[in-house]
Amino acid sequence: MRRLVLITGASSGIGQALAAHALEAGDRVVLVARRVELLHAWAESLPQARGRIALYGADVRDTRAMAEMGRACIAAHGVPDVVIANAGISVGMDSADFEDLQVLQDTLEINVLGLAATFHPFIAAMRERRAGTLVGMGSVAALRGLPGHGAYCASKAAAVAYCESLRGECRPHGVRVLTVSPGYVDTPLTQGNPYPMPFLMTPEAFAASAWRAINAGDSYRVIPWPMALVAKLLRLLPNALFDRLFAGRPRKPRRAQ
Repeated sequence: MRRLVLITGASSGIGQALAAHALEAGDRVVLVARRVELLHAWAESLPQARGRIALYGADVRDTRAMAEMGRACIAAHGVPDVVIANAGISVGMDSADFEDLQVLQDTLEINVLGLAATFHPFIAAMRERRAGTLVGMGSVAALRGLPGHGAYCASKAAAVAYCESLRGECRPHGVRVLTVSPGYVDTPLTQGNPYPMPFLMTPEAFAASAWRAINAGDSYRVIPWPMALVAKLLRLLPNALFDRLFAGRPRKPRRAQ
């Protein structure tokens, strides 16, 4: 039976790889992105999937637009079986710079509010149906605050906690919530990083692992699995040792640079 899968942030990187994997599995796919013209260009390159792709342009920060998108999706295609809130940004920041406070606001709005805005239109219908899966993108960066990366680390910590709360709310109604926490994936978000990225994955390899977690009914999965071990070790490090380890480490490029 074909599933209906909705994915935000599907114009490139992880989102596009997740969509490609779903299409290869025979699923129907609803793609949502702010840059809808990129969605159209990609969909047109896949004639074999014609009739199984629907496209919507919306900014996940715009809660009203996302609610309207959800209503339109349900009216035209039905309630999705899987909703993947993938849209996100990663930008370095310096809290001493006033302009970087806007970076923090944008990051929280996209990575946290956008997550909730993506799920909201479908939760009641999934609960009524007593079936469905909501997938939120966390990050191993949620476990420790990395210097120069405060906006991203804070947003992903919030995203992980939000999904955990939502999981408890939805479980009695038969709706699953999965938090996927990627390590380093070779996408536009990471290609400018000036520091080593252990266990770097291709988007395609990440998507395959993520779909295995979705199909297995997991509630939390770090991808790739070696990063789960690294993240746990970092979490256990005393603050003084952690601070020394990351002192002088190159920082994520800021928006102004």
